[in-house]
Amino acid sequence: MPSSLMLSRRFAPLFWCQFFAAFNDNFLKTALVFLILFGSDGAEALITLASAIFIAPYFFLSALGGELADRYDKARVAQWLKFSEIFVAGLAVAGYWRQSVPILFVALAGFGVIAALFGPIKYGILPDHLRREELPAGNALVEGATFVAILTGTIVGGLAARGGGDAAAFAALVIGFAVACWIASLAIPPTGEGAPHLKVAFNIVSSTAVMIRHLRADSRLWWGAMVTSWFWLVGIVVMALLPPLIKTLIGGDENTVTVYLALFSIAVGAGSGLAAVIARGRIVLKTTLAGCVLLGLFALDLGLATFGVAPVLEPKTPNAVFSSLLGIRIAVDLGGLAIAGGLFIVPAFAAVQAWSGADYRARTVAAVNVLNAAFMTGATVLVALLQKAGVGVPALFLMIGAATLLVAVAIWWTMPRAD
Repeated sequence: MPSSLMLSRRFAPLFWCQFFAAFNDNFLKTALVFLILFGSDGAEALITLASAIFIAPYFFLSALGGELADRYDKARVAQWLKFSEIFVAGLAVAGYWRQSVPILFVALAGFGVIAALFGPIKYGILPDHLRREELPAGNALVEGATFVAILTGTIVGGLAARGGGDAAAFAALVIGFAVACWIASLAIPPTGEGAPHLKVAFNIVSSTAVMIRHLRADSRLWWGAMVTSWFWLVGIVVMALLPPLIKTLIGGDENTVTVYLALFSIAVGAGSGLAAVIARGRIVLKTTLAGCVLLGLFALDLGLATFGVAPVLEPKTPNAVFSSLLGIRIAVDLGGLAIAGGLFIVPAFAAVQAWSGADYRARTVAAVNVLNAAFMTGATVLVALLQKAGVGVPALFLMIGAATLLVAVAIWWTMPRAD
C-alpha cells in the first residue's frame, strides 16, 4: 500500500510538499543551532529558546489555520502559504549572510507561522484523499518523511554552519527548497470546501476557545489530543537536549552532533514504518501504549548513562565517540527512544483523523495542534529555566523518562476503542 500511495496523485504531491517544508524548517533551525552552539555564550538556553520560537505560532495561529482549511479548498490554501514561504526564506538568507542570530530568529519565527497555518492542512487533508484503511500507512509515510527531512535538513544545516558557513550554498538550498515546496503544492488535488458557510473568525482567542471546547466535548478526540501532545512535548525537549548532551558530556564535535541527530531521525522513521506494519490497515492503539512505555524506559537509561559524567573539553570525532561504551550506549538509547516515538504517534494521530467529522476535520487538527504547541512551548520554557537554574541534561532526561512512564499508566487506564 505505501508504494501505491507514493505513485498516486492523491498523496504524492502532499508528501513532497511537506517533505520539502520540513527540510527547510530543520535546515534553518540546525544552522542556527550550530551557530549558537559553537559561537555563543549561554548556548543551551538559546537552543531551547529557538525551539520555543518556532513552536509558539502553533499556539496562536492553529485555530485560524483550521478555519481557513475548512472554509476554503485545502489545496489552494496550501499553495498560497507555500508561495509566501519563498519570501521568508529570503529573510533567512539575509540573516545568514550577515551571521545575525536575531535576524535568523525572526526568519525561524516566520517559518513557524507558515508551519502553524499549514499544519491543519497537512493532516486534515489526508482523510479527504485517503480511505480509512489507508490512514495508518499515509500517516506513517508522512511521519517517516518528516523525520527523513529532519535528517537531511540536520546534516546539511550542520555542514552549512561549519566554520561560519557558506552563505551562497545556504541561499541556494533554502530558496531552492522553498520553491520546490511551492511547485509540489500546485499538484495537490483540490478538496473542495469542507464548510463553505463557515465565517472565519480572525479573533484568534475566541476561535481557539471554540475549537478547544469542541475537542473537549468528544472524549475520544480529547484523549487523542492529550496523547499526541505528550509525544511532541517529549520530542521537542529531546531534540533540544541532544546537541548540548553530545557536545558537553560526550565531547562530540560538529560532525558527531550531526551523526547522532541523523541516527535519531532515521530511527523515528523506522518506528513510524513499524507502526504501519503492525496496523495492517487498522488503528491499533495498543501500539501507542507500547511505544510510550519504551519511550520512558529509554529516556531513563539515557539519563542514567550520563548522570555524573564530567564534561569533556576536547572535541572528539565520530570514530572516537563510537569507540567508547558510553558513545555506543547513548546511540542505542537514542535509537530506541526514537523508534518508540514512531510507534507512539502514528496510531494515535490516525485515530484522531478517523474520529473527526469531515466538515470539522481541519479545525479538529488545529485544536490538537494548539494543545501540542501549548505542551511544547511550556516544556521548552520550563526546560530553559531549569537549565538556567543549573539542572543538568542527565537529570532532565531522568525527569522525562519518569513522567513518560506515568503517562503510559494513564494511557492504559483511559484508552478508548479504536473503532
